[in-house]
Amino acid sequence: MFDQGFITNAINRSAENSSDRRNFLRAAGVAGFGVGAAMLATGGPALAAEASEAPAGAPSDAAILNFALNLEYLEAEFYLRATTGSGLPDNMTTGTGTRGGVTGGRMVNFKTGIIKKYADEIAADEKAHVAFLRSALGSAKVSRPKINLDASFTAAAQAAGLVKPGQKFDVYANEANFLFGAFIFEDVGVTAYKGAAPLISNKTFLEAAAGLLAVEAYHAGVIRSTLYALGIALPSVYTTAQAISDVRDAVDGPTDLDQGIGNASKANLVPTDANGLAFSRSAAQVLNITYLNAAPVRSGGFFPAGVNGVINTSGANG
Repeated sequence: MFDQGFITNAINRSAENSSDRRNFLRAAGVAGFGVGAAMLATGGPALAAEASEAPAGAPSDAAILNFALNLEYLEAEFYLRATTGSGLPDNMTTGTGTRGGVTGGRMVNFKTGIIKKYADEIAADEKAHVAFLRSALGSAKVSRPKINLDASFTAAAQAAGLVKPGQKFDVYANEANFLFGAFIFEDVGVTAYKGAAPLISNKTFLEAAAGLLAVEAYHAGVIRSTLYALGIALPSVYTTAQAISDVRDAVDGPTDLDQGIGNASKANLVPTDANGLAFSRSAAQVLNITYLNAAPVRSGGFFPAGVNGVINTSGANG
């Protein structure tokens, strides 16, 4: 178990101010360690020593968590609208940076009870992720950026060849379309958290990020397994999932980081490398996918005005 000195130094090093440190202590459930204001005020020398161990030029832990918060806003809005018809309440969208609205999204007419239950659970998890990160970041949290859940899915579907130019892809039209939309997000979330892990210096924050990664991996497994089961009766599901995977791979760089769900003869429900490990993506690669652009840009796709925070530019993968 962590001792008081470790908790004090770790939170001091990564949070923005004393108010944020108290918020994180409450959010992470470590307030019971009895870290008082006097202890928080006496960590100066230790903090300087620890800060010198962080890689030069690396983003702060707060910057990394805020980048994650942007992604959690997107996922929460997507799932909540599909399951409830409404997105996040206003009091869960405020913060630093420009707060944007959400275009698109409505309740899906689920025909299969088990898929609706899956969607309900994932929506609740994503909303909880937003709440946790906002509480952990305190006054340093970014606001929800502008989100597009309409034209962005059409652009992604056109790039994958699922619809022809000029045609619309309505991700909320039915449960199959909804699952394909969820497939776009979930694998990206897993690789994003894994890629961020080596950059997080605060072990308490790292443990939290590991918990978020695990949940996103569970979600990805549910979506991939459900799509694979649908493909038993409709094999085109396999080729559609592969087309979506190919689009993600095309924009995030030359390395093969993405895999479909398999085919009628062989499942690929857990995408791994040759060592059986999940892939990693950098923040820039994640933004390549969410901006739907292989070039270095600061907006586009699902975030038409960009994300909030200092990590906001996609990579150059041409």
